[in-house]
Amino acid sequence: MAAALGAAATLLGKVFTMLSAAPVAAYVDSLELGHNSEQIKAKLAHTRGLLHNAQAQVSHVVDNPGLQELLPALSRNADQAEDLLDELHYFQIHDRLHATNYAATQANFLRHARNALRHTATSSWAACFSCSSAQDDSDSTSGDDELRFHRVIFSRKFKSVLQDMQTHCDSVSDLLGNIPSNSMPVAVHRPQIGSTIIQDTLYGRRHTFEETVNRIISCKHPVSVLPIVGPGGIGKTTFVQHLYNDARTKNHFDVPVWVCVSTDFDVLKLTREILACIPATEEEKNSGVANETTNLDQLQKSIAQRIKSKRFLIVLDDIWKCDGEDQWKTLLAPFTKGETEGSMVLVTTRFPKVAGMVKTVDPLELRGLESNDFFTFFEACIFGQDNKPEHYEYEFAGIARKIANKLKGSPLAAKTVGRLLHKHLSQEHWNGVLEKHQWLKQQENDDIMQSLKISYDYLPFDLKKRFSYCGLFPEDHEFTPSEINHFWVAIGIIDYNHHADRNYLDELVDNGFLMKKKGYYWDDRYQQQKEFDCYVMHDLMHELSKSVSAQECLNISDLDFRADAIPQSVRHLSINIEDRYKANFEEEMCKLRERIDIANLRTLMIFRGYEEERIAKILKDSFKEINSLRVLFIVVKSAQSFPYRFSKLIHLQYLKISSSYSEDEMSLPSTLSRFYHLKFLDLDDWYGSSDLPKDFSHLENLHDFRAASKVHSNIRNVGKMKHLLELKEFHVRKGNMGFQLRELGSLTELEGGLIIRGLEHVATKEEATAAKLELKRNLKELELLWGRDGPTTDADILVCKS
Repeated sequence: MAAALGAAATLLGKVFTMLSAAPVAAYVDSLELGHNSEQIKAKLAHTRGLLHNAQAQVSHVVDNPGLQELLPALSRNADQAEDLLDELHYFQIHDRLHATNYAATQANFLRHARNALRHTATSSWAACFSCSSAQDDSDSTSGDDELRFHRVIFSRKFKSVLQDMQTHCDSVSDLLGNIPSNSMPVAVHRPQIGSTIIQDTLYGRRHTFEETVNRIISCKHPVSVLPIVGPGGIGKTTFVQHLYNDARTKNHFDVPVWVCVSTDFDVLKLTREILACIPATEEEKNSGVANETTNLDQLQKSIAQRIKSKRFLIVLDDIWKCDGEDQWKTLLAPFTKGETEGSMVLVTTRFPKVAGMVKTVDPLELRGLESNDFFTFFEACIFGQDNKPEHYEYEFAGIARKIANKLKGSPLAAKTVGRLLHKHLSQEHWNGVLEKHQWLKQQENDDIMQSLKISYDYLPFDLKKRFSYCGLFPEDHEFTPSEINHFWVAIGIIDYNHHADRNYLDELVDNGFLMKKKGYYWDDRYQQQKEFDCYVMHDLMHELSKSVSAQECLNISDLDFRADAIPQSVRHLSINIEDRYKANFEEEMCKLRERIDIANLRTLMIFRGYEEERIAKILKDSFKEINSLRVLFIVVKSAQSFPYRFSKLIHLQYLKISSSYSEDEMSLPSTLSRFYHLKFLDLDDWYGSSDLPKDFSHLENLHDFRAASKVHSNIRNVGKMKHLLELKEFHVRKGNMGFQLRELGSLTELEGGLIIRGLEHVATKEEATAAKLELKRNLKELELLWGRDGPTTDADILVCKS
């Protein structure tokens, strides 16, 4: 239900945003639908507000059958309205670029019609308009199939969709309006775990364990804080139980204290719990009231008195939050008053942000167990104290190792699967667990996916939404900030104008859902390797992402996937399968076409090319109805590899085209220049011709264009692309319209580096000044190059200004 509430709110927000564009609003108002654009927006805003409130109180609406039916219907209406308004806006841009009047308001359209009748011998001009979504499925990338807009069809469709959407808004609003206003979100309940060792053997991590014991007992500071951080189920508490109970630790510390914190970081409550674990002084024993007070100051003084001359070890297990450094310092205050060096506070947490805030020494980050140690532990989870079956090595060990490889060293995952395998010691059952990944479906609180799901439930809604789409990318994918942010913008869950306001990726790192690392790339310009920040996701987090987004997103990474198990509501799809043919895969893809609405897909990402012709054909045939894509990643071998209807994908906002090294003569489709809504174009892995379509500058909404310098230098009339953030190279070409230096004048948002070649062709100071280089304040590097075919006639052509 939470996903349905969020999806409906997001889609209504997109319709609201589109209606806020003045040309779109003016056209809608001219249709005389009974409600003007402002009235429609007011209703959308009201419903969105109720949906937003309901997300925080999802437990009160989760079982509402009315909402379960109405929310998907409302989302479909919003999808349809968004497509129609997006198409309207597309043709308004087309009108401006080509001096047509397809999407003019009613008054302007009639005036254009009279002029058309006056200057043509035929009165059948209206028949030439045809809605883009009604075009055929021809495999055209040449641009011969002109797109047209049918205003009558548009008006009829939009009026119908608007009526349905408003009806569903009213119904949803009525139901949501009955949610009690004093409803509180359900708290996350965590089990209380003490210091008593449950798992007698500490499997693996012996070197890390010995190193950590030495860190603990050799510390010379008065009080040190060592955080132990890692995802749910990785074994943090078990590891610390063994540290806490190790003989060397017990001998070193006079006062051991273990407190389970969980989600309730209440300084007063925690201070009382800690005090109760520290033996009272003789004076306090006589009074008998030290632990009864609720006065924080008195409690802290009692702690300070009890540990005054003693070395202590305090474990704060499973911290989920701390509302700032002041709160943490308040809790720690009485422990800084001791007279003995070498006291230690151990903190376990899932959240790197918490670890970073409380640490005084470098945190210990626990990852999965090493392969051999993990397998030994996995076998112990399956058989416990029982002996292995007589024919275990022959019948079961191979299957067990295949399963273990998929669990990525997670101890809790081993326990979950161990319970499953222990139920039936048969090859059929074990192979079923392996093939169906049954551990992902276990719902007990001590199962791995439920443990990780608790972390997900604890996230703010906006981070939940962003994380849920990460599972569309392949396992071990290295996300760059630009790639994932562009994706989020294109599917409408981030407003591009505000996408830089927050670093969502770092917030996901702080919450333990992503890991940050250094990546490397080859810089052609400087002929050297350079590093960049990237983000990766643990494999089990990848599974969690796929699980929580299953109603909307589908990642096909296995030739043996089953179409029948896929929800019909899927709107975002990615494919990363092996390059080999399997008849079963072809059958399932045929079923998938019947099961989900291919035409309404918003995302299609194919992450690799396929030499196996049958696989390539299956994929092309499976997606011949695509119509509403916002995101498209494709790998092509030839012009025939492009999808059917490629030229009709007018809603695209993010397009990535890759090709093989061998196809250097292949050209980009001429129809690329008609994707007026495109914000992000990635040709970094394009190895075909560097020529661009002649009207490429019609992509006036393009912000980020990733491509080789040679490709950048071939943009004619680049000055029309006012939002462009990077232009690696610009060539001034003598007598060549569209390549004069003044084209740079309107590119005020350029960042990074720019090389300008051919400056010998700049003849006047006025022409140089028109480039307005001094206004490009975000440029970090500027390289100016003159050719050798002639001297510059004016020594002051370019003047550097600070």
